[in-house]
Amino acid sequence: MGIPHIGCPCEVCHSASAFNKRTRSAGLFTIQGKTLLLDVGPDFRMQALRHQITHLDGVLITHTHSDHIAGIDDLRVFYFVEHKKLPCLLSRETLQDIQLRYPYLFRPMPSDGKGIAAQLEFQVLEHDHGNAVFQGVQFSYFSYFQSGMKVTGFRYGNFAYVSDIREYDEKVFDHLKGVHTLVLSALRHHPTPMHFSLDEAIAFSRRANAKMTYLTHIAHDLDHEKTTALLPSDIRMSYDGLEIEI
Repeated sequence: MGIPHIGCPCEVCHSASAFNKRTRSAGLFTIQGKTLLLDVGPDFRMQALRHQITHLDGVLITHTHSDHIAGIDDLRVFYFVEHKKLPCLLSRETLQDIQLRYPYLFRPMPSDGKGIAAQLEFQVLEHDHGNAVFQGVQFSYFSYFQSGMKVTGFRYGNFAYVSDIREYDEKVFDHLKGVHTLVLSALRHHPTPMHFSLDEAIAFSRRANAKMTYLTHIAHDLDHEKTTALLPSDIRMSYDGLEIEI
C-alpha cells in the first residue's frame, strides 16, 4: 500500500525519516546501454518524475497484482514521445490477465497516419523457467506463486529479483545458485498468507546462499532504522532510490 498508509496513525507512517516513505516496489535496470523497468505500479508516474526516467527500452513484469501493474497506462507516454512500441516481457498468464484488465491497450489505434499500431508489444515467456533475450539482454527467469497467482522471478548474471514469493518449488534454489545480490520481499515481522515474514526472508536468503540481500515490498510494520538494527550485516532494508551495482 506504500508508506505512509492512508489514514494510518502509526509511528512509521508519521515518521520524518525519508527511509520510511516508500512508494510501491519496482526497479530500474541500466544494462548494456539499455534502460529496463521492472514492474510498473500505481506510483510509476511519481517515480519516473522523481528519478528522471525519460526513456525506456522495455519493461519486465513479475505478475498482475495492482501494486505491480496499475501504472501500466502511464507507459503509453513513451509511445507518444518516441513513436514506437514499448516492449514488455512477461508470462503467458500475466499477459492474459492484463488483456482482461486493460483491454483498450490491445485495440488498434491510428499511428501518425501511417497505419495501425499498438502502444505496447508483449514478449511472452512460454515456460515456467528458462532463458530469454530481451532487448539484447540475456535474462534467466523462474516461477513461483502468491495466493495462486503465478509470479516470475528474474535473474541477470549474479543478481536476482524475487518479489511477492509465498509458494515455491525447491527447484527455485537451482535458479539462484551463484547469486551474489538478491532482492527479496519481506512484508512484516509475522508471516501472512501472501508474503514472507522477516525471519522467513532471512531463511530463504540463507538457503539461496546470497552474499548480499536487500529486502523490498516492506509494510509499515517495519521501521527502517529499527529493523536494520535487527538484521545481519549481509541483509539490508531497501529504500526508494537505492542503487545497486551488479
